Amino acid sequence: MSYSLFSLPPNSIVPIPSSNEEIRLVDDAFGKISHMVSDGSWMVRVQAAKTLGSMLQVSPHFLEQTLDKKLMSDLRRKRTAHERAKELFASGEFSSGRKWADDAPKEKLDTNTVNLIASGACGAFVHGLEDEMFEVRIAAVEALCQLARSSPSFAEKCLDFLVDMFNDEIEEVRLQSIHALREISKHITLREDQLDTVLAVLEDSSRDIREALHELLCFTNVSTKECIQLALLELLKNLNKYPTDRNSVWKCLKFLGSRHPTLVLPLVSELLSTHPYFDTPEHDMDDPAYIAVLVLVFNAATSCPTMSALFSDHTFRHYVYLRDSLSHLVPPLRLPGRKQVYGLDSVDSGCGSGSVESAQLFLQQSLNRVSTIQNLEAPGAQELLNFTIRDLQRLGELQTELAGAADFCATYLRCQLLLMKALQEKLWNMAVPLCLKQNVTAAAAAQEILQETYKLEFLYSGLENRQVATIHHVRLQAKALQLVLTARTRQGLDSLINSCDKFLQDIESFQRLFLTELPHLQDSFVDKLLELMPRLSSCKPAELVKILQTTLRQSGLLQLRLPEQIHRATATIIEPTGESDNPLRFTSGLVVALDIDATLEHVQDPQNSVKVQVLYPDGQSHVIHPKPGDFRKPGPHRHRLITQVYLSHVAWTEPSQIEVRLLLAYSSSSTSLSSTASHQWWSDSMDGVPQPEAAVEGTIELSKPVKVYIMPKPARR
Repeated sequence: MSYSLFSLPPNSIVPIPSSNEEIRLVDDAFGKISHMVSDGSWMVRVQAAKTLGSMLQVSPHFLEQTLDKKLMSDLRRKRTAHERAKELFASGEFSSGRKWADDAPKEKLDTNTVNLIASGACGAFVHGLEDEMFEVRIAAVEALCQLARSSPSFAEKCLDFLVDMFNDEIEEVRLQSIHALREISKHITLREDQLDTVLAVLEDSSRDIREALHELLCFTNVSTKECIQLALLELLKNLNKYPTDRNSVWKCLKFLGSRHPTLVLPLVSELLSTHPYFDTPEHDMDDPAYIAVLVLVFNAATSCPTMSALFSDHTFRHYVYLRDSLSHLVPPLRLPGRKQVYGLDSVDSGCGSGSVESAQLFLQQSLNRVSTIQNLEAPGAQELLNFTIRDLQRLGELQTELAGAADFCATYLRCQLLLMKALQEKLWNMAVPLCLKQNVTAAAAAQEILQETYKLEFLYSGLENRQVATIHHVRLQAKALQLVLTARTRQGLDSLINSCDKFLQDIESFQRLFLTELPHLQDSFVDKLLELMPRLSSCKPAELVKILQTTLRQSGLLQLRLPEQIHRATATIIEPTGESDNPLRFTSGLVVALDIDATLEHVQDPQNSVKVQVLYPDGQSHVIHPKPGDFRKPGPHRHRLITQVYLSHVAWTEPSQIEVRLLLAYSSSSTSLSSTASHQWWSDSMDGVPQPEAAVEGTIELSKPVKVYIMPKPARR
């Protein structure tokens, strides 16, 4: 019987035992699992709550019943005469006595046979949110979030319950409830009393809690201008109490203003302290609180053109300054009549869907144009590649949505350009002693191509197996170029034989890893090598090098096909800012802690791959691996690194700058994306097959360096 129920679809109709009623199978299962939220074992309660969250096809009235401990009327078949008479008796209206036994119950029914859901399952989520074990409360919050995302009406009803969880005694529960409310924010609008409870969390001493709440407010809708005023007031208090939250608060007010322009408009005069008749004093632009107010107002003005009429003259000057210094927070505005005076651009540079589509078309056309370089002479082909690389780099700067794809294509084409320059005619038609300088240049180009291919593979996410195969193909060409150059420099025979054997292993490894992609690599460099593989395996090193040289020069550009989405891994160091001229002083031989605060975008597995590098003026370099607990995840594809690095050095005669940057560590043994899946089928049958190359490990610069003044002082005697 259990197997037959298991095979039924969720919407199947099943009978209720001891009743003539019928119910959907998913609703019946939901009611029975809801009953387990009150089980005696906390592990069962956790699993029950998680299971409830995965049942997205449940009827709305069953969902609503989990928020009420009393059984709702729509989950009863009917109100029996027994219940109606009992209610009449409880109300004080007794029988008149004119009719014998007119107050006797007409029928007596078991309530469990009347209800469509067991009474013990009523208020399942209420029980879960009030559970003594915090694991159960977290599971209940996650389940509420999953169900509310697919049901806007249920999201509105569970809003109060999630807001109440902001006052939980356990930090992890509070953090999870904030994340849950963030997930369903598009379905809800906060009232003033609810917003007041939410904003009280800004007093929390935990930085993770405060930043999660800032992230929540970025995507939350409020109902009145009093809510905007209340939110701004509490955020300014937060900024005053915790100055390190500055960037997070500014970002929060940016989204708050852009989402509620009509609610900000009535408050502009009060927020900017302007008066229709009298001049008001100019605010200090070094005040973070005033900048926060301007960020709110300027972002609201984007969708409210009448707001600029309320600005004073110094407000326009402040806009110019902030537009230049904080362009990621202050949007371009249409300010009529101000372009001539302040140099403001009245053309909105915001990117609409049409501009994104045209940029995608331009990107594809650029790649199609490059595919025609086979028909051009070397100088013309190199010039076309240079122009295309320049256009793609500029496109990535102008169109942030396509920055990852544009940078990826530009880097790939740069590899092809370096390879083309290294294979010029005059280099290979001259004797080796006559072109030593060109040999050195070609060797440097081959090494640079290898480095760029590792960037292409590990710095970009969203790649498909086709793109990974293309990257490995370019890497194989660079290794072939290195082998040819090694043979031309007349190195030892043993060394050349080892290099040839290693290269043949690389070819076999490529064939195994990308077997399914080989049909798309026809007439490519690797395709020609695989056709000659029996000959290559048996020939002498000198003949192999000659074949490689000929094949390299005859192989053309491999067409690059873009996947749906490519994102480049980036990092931005927030603290230290590098703007302070006051050196960080400490005694030589001892250590001083430097606080690091950085945001990471689209970085995969940052706990194992992100490192901090400190470069001293004397050339010393220290690489620090942050602890896993130093990483937070405030949102999808985003991480936050908050850590400390310890600096130490011998005494200096005067202050000097050190450079702090973030690095992305990689290892070629961990293949990118789905290429690992493609070789699982042959991994069990590799006995006697030559192993691929040894893992290549290295680092890629992930962020721009930040310079910090330090001054190690001599120890006092």
